[in-house]
Parts: sequence; C-alpha cells; structure tokens
Amino acid sequence: MEILAYGVQADERPLLEQAFAGRHGLRCLDVFLNRDTAPLAAGYPAVSSSVNAVLDAETLAVLAAGGTELIAQRSTGFNNIDLDAAAELGLTVARVSHYSPYSVAEHAWTLALAVNRRLTRAASRSREFDFRLDGLLGRDIHGMTVGVIGTGKIGECFARIAAGFGTELLGWDIARNPACLDLGMHYTELPELLSRADLVSLHVPLLPATHHLIDGAALARMKDDAILINSSRGGLVDSAALVETLRAGRLSGVGLDVYEEETGVFFTDRSIEGITDDTLARLVTFPQVLVTSHQAYFTRTAVGQIIDATARNIDDHAAGRRNENALVPRN
Repeated sequence: MEILAYGVQADERPLLEQAFAGRHGLRCLDVFLNRDTAPLAAGYPAVSSSVNAVLDAETLAVLAAGGTELIAQRSTGFNNIDLDAAAELGLTVARVSHYSPYSVAEHAWTLALAVNRRLTRAASRSREFDFRLDGLLGRDIHGMTVGVIGTGKIGECFARIAAGFGTELLGWDIARNPACLDLGMHYTELPELLSRADLVSLHVPLLPATHHLIDGAALARMKDDAILINSSRGGLVDSAALVETLRAGRLSGVGLDVYEEETGVFFTDRSIEGITDDTLARLVTFPQVLVTSHQAYFTRTAVGQIIDATARNIDDHAAGRRNENALVPRN
C-alpha cells in the first residue's frame, strides 16, 4: 500500500522509513495535513497525519475524492478529526490508542522543575557569564501539595513521580485510580484541588466538557504562588485568562507544552517572520513561563511505539482486519 505521511519531523523520518521498509511504499512530507495540502494525497490509498493536522469535513472530502481510504493518525488525541464526516465519506480512521505514559509525565515534571528553579533564566545568564542568584529563588518540591487533574495512565505516572518527591497528592477525575489511591492520593472536587494545590498538572483529554477547564474562575481559585503545568491539550486552558492572571502578578510558574492555537505554529520555524498570535507572544514574555512545542511525547521509546502502532494499523487495514485503534472502522 502506498502511504503519504504528513508532518514528519526530521528525527522521526528514519524511524518511519525503517518501520515501513519492505512492507509499504512511503513518502514523507514535513508539511501538515489540512485543506490546502490535502490535494497532495491524490492517488495515495493511505495517509498518516500528525497531531497538528486539521482534518475537518472539507479536508476529508478532498482526501476521499483523491482516492484515500485510510487515515492513520500518529497520536492518541483525535479532537482534530471530524469523525462523523469521515464515516459519511467512507473513510477508515485509526489512531494510536496508547504509548509510553512516562514520556509525557516526565516532561511535565521537567517543566515543573524548570519553572520552579528558574532554570531558563539561569541558563541564559550563564551564557553571558552572569552568575548572580538574584531572582532565581525556588521552593522545595518535597512537602508541596500537588494536584493531578486526570489520573489515567499519564496522570498516574506523574503522581508516582510526585510521591517520590514526598508530596501530598490531590486528584480529580471521573473515576478513581486504585494505583493512585495506593500512593496516598486524596480525590476531591476541582475547586478544592485548585485552592489547595501548590502545583497543578493537567492530564485530561480535550472534550467539550473539559474545554477551558482552567478558565478565569479556576485560575482565581489557585494560590498566588502556585505552579500550573499543561502537557495534555492546549484547549484545557483559557490562554487569554492565563495572560490576565500573570499580568496581575499571580502564579509563580507556568509550564506549557501545548497551546490552544498551536496549529500552524508549533513544529514550525517562526524565528524570522515571527508570529501574529498576540496571546502566545505575550505568554512567552513572562519570566516565569516556559513554553515547549508539544514535545512531551517526543522520546525514542514513545515515538517508536507510535510508529509501530501506526504500521500495524496500516497492515491491518490492508489485510481487511479491524483492531482496537479504529475510530471509524472499515466498512
């Protein structure tokens, strides 16, 4: 089967090519899949998309008209895909149902530690041979109250690391995770978690019910010196409200690996032309904010698992089989 893979990162490409060698024909593109780039897939029965693809009804219609049968997305999240439109067009859609949860949990803690100990500012100063400690005062993680919003596989991994630091654990989810309870986590309502936690980390999926879960009201409940970490989906946080919170001098640290308007910006080089998103531009100017470009999943282990699952999705489709990764099964 001939496959066109969109949004392929330089470090990802050799792994993809190795996985598909001798099995399927593969062409890799660094551009993202959207309504403008969809015509490139004409004649390809399968396309593989990245998390920043825009697979709305119009894009899907272009793919279907060009002969595409299968969309194999290389991510767990699928809020960027119009599944109803795909079903109406007879397109099969598959995702990667899971990969190393440690990759995201570890990156979330990397962000938390970096903003807490002002590592970005310290590293920048050191390059200029400025070795003062002014403005670099952090806090012990040990003894903090850590709020974990979403206690699935990734949230559980995050909580295990938190327990290792010696923290008090609060959790919020629709269901209690027995493994988190064994760590001593106390489940509570979201307002209480936000008001008590010194550090809050988000690990829930982006759904209509969780869109802007952390809005102005939620931010107002948080401690003035709290740390907020989001390595899940950008739409969980109302970015404009976050800017206003920071402008008011609140929150001692914010680590964001995702941003609600990241599509078309993250994974690209905007160092010359800059960006037109005023909210993102303002966020990165705050000294206590660290933004990374949706790289929490980007470890050799996790990317390898994502590629293996994507290859299996394509193999199964070619053989007429269904598997647990299907979002829109083959007719």
